[in-house]
Order: sequence, then C-alpha cells, then structure tokens
Amino acid sequence: MLTWIRNRVIARQVIDYPIIEVLRECRRAAGLTVRKWGGDMPPAKPRILFVEDDTDTRELVAYVLTRENYQVQLAENAEQGMEFAQSKSFDLFVIDNWMPGVSGIDLCARLRELNPLTPILFFSGAVYEQDKREAIAAGAQGYLTKPASLDELLAEVSRLISDARPLTSSARCFEAA
Repeated sequence: MLTWIRNRVIARQVIDYPIIEVLRECRRAAGLTVRKWGGDMPPAKPRILFVEDDTDTRELVAYVLTRENYQVQLAENAEQGMEFAQSKSFDLFVIDNWMPGVSGIDLCARLRELNPLTPILFFSGAVYEQDKREAIAAGAQGYLTKPASLDELLAEVSRLISDARPLTSSARCFEAA
C-alpha cells in the first residue's frame, strides 16, 4: 500500500509524490536515517580555479577568496590547471600570465577551447598593454595587474561570476541532460 504525502505546495496547489514516501520507508527498513527536507537548498559556493606559480600569491589570494565564501582550487602551473579544468567545473578561472613552461596566454586559449562560457580573469604582474591585448584576444574577460588591492580583486571576481552565472548554469543543465 502506498502512502501519499504532500511535500510541496506550488501556487496553492498541492502536488503529491507517493514515491518519496516509499523511498523513505526503504531507507528506514535498511536502518538509514531519513533526512527532513528543510526547504530551498542553500546556494552553492562559486568555484574558482586559481593558477599561479608563486606560492605566497597563491596562498594569499586563496585565503582572501575563501574568506569571501568562494571555493578555491589551487594549481601551481598550467598543466595542473588544465587537469583540474578538465575534471571539475568552475565558475571562474583566475590565471597568471608569466609562468614557467606554458604561458598564461596559451593556458587561456586552451581553457577557452575546453570551456567557452566560464569567464577568465588574468591576475598578473605583466603590466604591458601588449600583454593585456593578447589576454583579451585569447578569450579573457578581465585583466588585473599585480599589485592590485584586494577590494579590486574581489570586485572583479564578483562581477565576472555574476555576469556569467545565467550563462554557465543553463549550459550545465544542457550538459546534464
């Protein structure tokens, strides 16, 4: 016998889902706890991949972003950054321009091929206009030069993520389907 439950009210119309109660009974029979639904899920922390070869900068920026409720994945070189980008989804890529081995421009182009929607922010000591033009041409949406104030960095990170949120969330829905 199925027990009907009322677990959601939408526009004053109750929608019944009998399968949910069946699943709860199965969990109870297996000795597993049944979690109560507490309403809307909290929003997920935005995920940032930060590729930086300098340890001190990497740790400082990660600390600041984590304190501001971002989830930060650190990579110390372009190869490691590409591995993370291929295996996980991110809301923003923050990369250095001058790194040993693969340059930030090359990494940006590879990231853009892999993921055309996630914004890319350069956070680099390369202050020449030519470097900035090349970064934008490779697919970056922003370029901050070091040393930048932490407020500047946080404002740019927030802007890029919020501007891209509607695009990236709809793209993930299509990927999941």
